[in-house]
Amino acid sequence: MKLFKDMFTGDEIFSDTYKMKLVDEVMYEVYGKLVTRKHGDIQIDGANPSAEEADEGTEEGVESGVDIVLNHRLQETFAFDKKGYMGYLKEYMKKVVERLQERNPDQVDVFKTNINKVMKDLLSRFKDLQFFTGESMDPDGLVVIIEYKDVDGDNIPIMYALKHGLDEEKL
Repeated sequence: MKLFKDMFTGDEIFSDTYKMKLVDEVMYEVYGKLVTRKHGDIQIDGANPSAEEADEGTEEGVESGVDIVLNHRLQETFAFDKKGYMGYLKEYMKKVVERLQERNPDQVDVFKTNINKVMKDLLSRFKDLQFFTGESMDPDGLVVIIEYKDVDGDNIPIMYALKHGLDEEKL
């Protein structure tokens, strides 16, 4: 299993247990689902809870939301209007390019060439987007986007995360 972490903060963002695809070599689309579960209960696709974990009739808090957000303790941020987000994105992309030049210079052109097209399309739907940060809520970290889309007749949450803003950790 791979865990994808914010390269600047180390916060968990998502894992490869979710259906996902890479768009134009720069943006991960991660397909989530809406879930309701006991507070703090983490459910990974393919897991089979044992009989010992069956409900014993006790009343516990229940949480509902997007599985990716709940499982990786992402925090919703309401700090952006479109102009504010564009300012954040410009500064964040500069930091990513600097880091790529140090770590992976052959990816700088890929990032610069493809990111504008991907973000232009996504930001054309700005009013429909939700923004999340990692658990630390560090303002220098990656802000991921969630949009609800109709996929095969179901309205599902899709998270968008910049590939070049993430470190992969093999578990």
